[in-house]
Amino acid sequence: MKNVIMILLGVLFLAPLQSQAFTTAGCGGDCRQCHTLNKKDANAVLKKLKKAKNIPPEAKLLDVKLSPVGGLWQLDVEVGQKRGTIYMDFAKKYLIFGKVVPVEVIGRPPKPQKPQKVDFKKIPLKDTLVMGSKKARKKIVVFTDPDCSFCRRLHSEIKKVLAKRKDVAFYAVLFPLEFHKDAYKKVQAILCKKSLTLLDDAIAGKSLPEPKCSNKQVEKNKALAKKLGFSGTPVLVRSDGTVKVGYLTADKLSAWIDGK
Repeated sequence: MKNVIMILLGVLFLAPLQSQAFTTAGCGGDCRQCHTLNKKDANAVLKKLKKAKNIPPEAKLLDVKLSPVGGLWQLDVEVGQKRGTIYMDFAKKYLIFGKVVPVEVIGRPPKPQKPQKVDFKKIPLKDTLVMGSKKARKKIVVFTDPDCSFCRRLHSEIKKVLAKRKDVAFYAVLFPLEFHKDAYKKVQAILCKKSLTLLDDAIAGKSLPEPKCSNKQVEKNKALAKKLGFSGTPVLVRSDGTVKVGYLTADKLSAWIDGK
């Protein structure tokens, strides 16, 4: 049994984490209406696994979300520089280590996927927060949520890119996700002031002032995301309309900006 567990852990921490910024529909459209798994409960499960020495003690929970397979929660976990996924059933009785593989793709060569594209002109840049120079030749829109763990990490990588490149500007569309209960008010406070400083504070986990304006822009951002087909964060959009979902390191982000 111990050998089986070690094999599963090998799959978990050597397999690349699939960036699932979007959730899947089910249970009448939203499984979270009937089932819940918060980070506190998920961390309690990780604590048991650490105590039983089934996972390394330094394992850290990054995110909890619905998996691409109905009836399962997805726990994104990081150990050092490696990331993996643990799945838990809705009844919270069983764990599955590894990655989800559709039966129909077994034995088939991977199909090259066409990059998703949207109409960049439909994104009103005047309503965004600009990181970098407005005169920069290359414009990248980022849909972000201050309470999204991958958004926070991406924010740091964006700062690294901006420190090296003056030809790039990032236009932040603040898009609070429904299951981040505090994100809406934070986004509203940031947009009231249109303040990059408040955005940095929110990303750093600092307290923000109470919003003193209407929620009109927050709702406009949510409607824009829905119109473009985005249901999660982070999402990057190049000026040619090419979409990239999920976190990227500064080097990979810079290469993607250049179309590589």
